[in-house]
Amino acid sequence: MIDFHAVMQRVKQILSLHYKKEKILDRDIADALELDPQYFAVIKRRRKIPYEAIAYFCKRYNISMNWVLLEQNSPNLT
Repeated sequence: MIDFHAVMQRVKQILSLHYKKEKILDRDIADALELDPQYFAVIKRRRKIPYEAIAYFCKRYNISMNWVLLEQNSPNLT
């Protein structure tokens, strides 16, 4: 089973590199995934992975979805 917190940690890594910020908040993740912050709080509590939002996030940042979800291969597509 894919771990919600591990996936969000990898999303935080990408955002940290992109925004050059050390501390990435849940609000930042919600914005990057184009989700309402309140909805993100609900799915975080339920540990429900927003696959469609992650797919668009990966496309926008040119990141391998396999890396974000499963930590396979390298993070960059190129």
